[in-house]
Amino acid sequence: MALMPVKDARQRLLAGVAPAEVETVLLDQATGRTLATDLAAKRSQPPFPASAMDGYAVRAADLTDLSATLTVIGEASAGHGFTGSLGPLQAVRIFTGAPMPDGADTVLIQENAERQGDKVVALQGEPKGRFVRPLGLDFLEGEVLLKAGRLLDERALSLAAAMNHASVPARRKPKIAILATGDELVAPGKEPGSDQIVASNAIGLAAIVRMAGGEPVDLGIAPDDLPEIRRRIGWASDADVVTLLGGASVGEHDFTQQALVAEGFELDFWKIAMRPGKPLMSGRMDGRVALGLPGNPVASLVCARLFLLPLIKTLLGQADVEPESEAAILGADLAANDQREDYLRARLERRGDAWIAKPFETQDSSMLALMSAADCLVIREAHAPAAKAGDVCRIIRF
Repeated sequence: MALMPVKDARQRLLAGVAPAEVETVLLDQATGRTLATDLAAKRSQPPFPASAMDGYAVRAADLTDLSATLTVIGEASAGHGFTGSLGPLQAVRIFTGAPMPDGADTVLIQENAERQGDKVVALQGEPKGRFVRPLGLDFLEGEVLLKAGRLLDERALSLAAAMNHASVPARRKPKIAILATGDELVAPGKEPGSDQIVASNAIGLAAIVRMAGGEPVDLGIAPDDLPEIRRRIGWASDADVVTLLGGASVGEHDFTQQALVAEGFELDFWKIAMRPGKPLMSGRMDGRVALGLPGNPVASLVCARLFLLPLIKTLLGQADVEPESEAAILGADLAANDQREDYLRARLERRGDAWIAKPFETQDSSMLALMSAADCLVIREAHAPAAKAGDVCRIIRF
């Protein structure tokens, strides 16, 4: 079987994947969710012309003659507007956020006013509209301010509240089942046998799922046993994605392909022209996606960023699901590449206006310490020629 290019594999994986259903979520529970439909303002903000400063609401025409004395006829504060109307040579004491009284068109700030009893004199003139926030300065009723696919962070949720929404339509959190496989694995915190290691992949994947807005479903660790792997895949009947870690190769103890096929999944593709991550595979059944990731911990995390993360974003109806890359300067010489696209762990260093990406000398896909120390992945296209330090490269930041 020929190795499939990374971009082609990702397109195949995402093709036909429909966004998850829409549900109504209260604002205080919507952090990190994804907006499902465009959201329009239910009111204008501010809903009335408002004072931007403490001072006096006046008519600009009355400030042309600084010898004129204005009579203070009332007060307006935030939440308590002046109910009367302002006439010539009259003023209303006003505070920031208060509605402008009828007849007033300007705020004489208190620093530029001299008050004696119920009289006030302007120390300088002001143009019409000075220090007044007009109705709808921020936004107008009916204006669409938040678009479908927007991640609901503190800025978006504050705006939704100001638009007078108590809840928002959000995509259901996709359920991502995670099953680690292998006789050699034990859960973190347990004492491994002499020929065992601690399972780390599922923890990292669950973190990626949560940070992306999905809901991880832990299927535990299955031994290299076909019936047991099948049984645990069956636990994930309501999951949008079934992610299997390890066992996707062709060894005598690799059962994940067989288990998926036996459970009704149709294998879509297998073996990707990438390093690390060659044995990645995908299958489908009844709208659900199965994603087999490599057992090596670094390979599984790299593949999760390149495939699982775009898949979750697609399920959430987000735009720009492709991994975001940017230009940097290569910080070390690199040999010519073979037919597999490389993703090299690297450190980033700022030099002037440029970012320098220096790949680690060792890139073994089992070394999590280097993965943790890395700031980015340097992308090396298939069949890329030798590169020198100082050349431009593409990186994916962590």
